[in-house]
Amino acid sequence: MLQPGKMQEVAEQILQTEVQIIALQEIRWKGQGQIKKNIYNLYYISKEGQTGKLGTEFLARKETVKNIMGFEPINERTCKLRLKGKYYNITIINIHALTENKDDTKECFYAKLQQIQEKVPKHDLLILGDYNAKMRRERAYQKVIRNHTLHETTNRNGELTCEYAIANDMVVSSTFFQHKNIHKGTWISPDTLTLNQIDHVLVSNCKKQMIQDIRTLCGPNCDSDRFLVKVIVKQKLIVTQKEFEKKLRWDNSNLQSPEKLRAYNKRLNERLEN
Repeated sequence: MLQPGKMQEVAEQILQTEVQIIALQEIRWKGQGQIKKNIYNLYYISKEGQTGKLGTEFLARKETVKNIMGFEPINERTCKLRLKGKYYNITIINIHALTENKDDTKECFYAKLQQIQEKVPKHDLLILGDYNAKMRRERAYQKVIRNHTLHETTNRNGELTCEYAIANDMVVSSTFFQHKNIHKGTWISPDTLTLNQIDHVLVSNCKKQMIQDIRTLCGPNCDSDRFLVKVIVKQKLIVTQKEFEKKLRWDNSNLQSPEKLRAYNKRLNERLEN
């Protein structure tokens, strides 16, 4: 994202899809803020005083911006967006978990995430992003994952993600939907020989039915080793109704009087003659 015009290129590719809100990771900018464009808004946070490392971001289409209740930049690995819904609100937490080789700080990351989640209403929460987590179908985690995963083994990040989901009565919805492998994988190696499913979506167990589908989109080309993951949420946002001008209507009650009706006809004939 540091290259000139790269963000515009990414936005143009993404906006060709029907996705309304996009969560991005590793944008590598500096500081935090909001950027307003003609057709979309950006809400981001990265390392303070340093470019080229980490950073999370939300990109929202202009028609969705009016439903945004608030954006909270937390740290370079986490940010939060709250949306006004028709029946209940939605809170989206965008995360970028640590990689598999950083064992010493993973627990701290999930402890901080737990603190953030405890401040959010339990039943309107989505936690999505780059978990760096591989998961397999294991009996120990059958309450939170389903059969549609790519991997034969679960890495440490996958174990932490499943344990977090169990502790908070959540499910890993990205393993619930049957697709071809190319539509499950979210990261591809430079030699294109390895495809991993490491980006996931966690949702409250009692609200899992609101997720209608999750799949990878291979179309958008952003010169990245990541694929865009499309999440379809069954929830209506508040639509602002247009205010219509009150139409003027003829008052024909006066025509019920014979005298006023004769005066009206006389005046009308005079106008026609002139």
